[in-house]
Amino acid sequence: MTRQPSPKEPDVETKWLTSEEVRSWAALMAVVEMLPSALDVQLKRDAGLNHFEYMILAGLSDAPGHTMGMSQLALFSSGSLSRLSHAVGRMESKGWVVRTPAGTGRAVDVSMTAAGRSMMERVAPGHVAEARRLVVDPLGPQRTAQLGRACRMILDAIDPNVTSVIDATMDRVADGTTR
Repeated sequence: MTRQPSPKEPDVETKWLTSEEVRSWAALMAVVEMLPSALDVQLKRDAGLNHFEYMILAGLSDAPGHTMGMSQLALFSSGSLSRLSHAVGRMESKGWVVRTPAGTGRAVDVSMTAAGRSMMERVAPGHVAEARRLVVDPLGPQRTAQLGRACRMILDAIDPNVTSVIDATMDRVADGTTR
């Protein structure tokens, strides 16, 4: 990231990362790779599900009527529609969710069942404790808020729709309209 272009590369002025930017980038990439695995360990141990499946349940838990469209749920859980479809299939077989047609066309809604809500109530405390142990407590309130703002800026650069779905879901949680 701090290298100079070779003679074969296009004649484009690349703004290379400084040493400090490379350190920050490397740290971010390590967190991006390692944090999901660390969260998966706790979730697999306590509930037999992975973090992606947890995020699906969390999104449905906070959605009106515990139901979301597949596209919106894919954005919320940060997964592709294909990955979501496979995960929802596994979760359907466990009785945690059901899929239903959403109006006309090919749109599909996913709804959390009573068994899914029970699973979420059982696993959420341990997951929150692990998120607190790994991220929130080491950073403290001010840095956690800064991290949230920084992550939102990155997400907006990647896909502003993701932050819109997160905002809508969290706004419902804040005003108590999710239950």
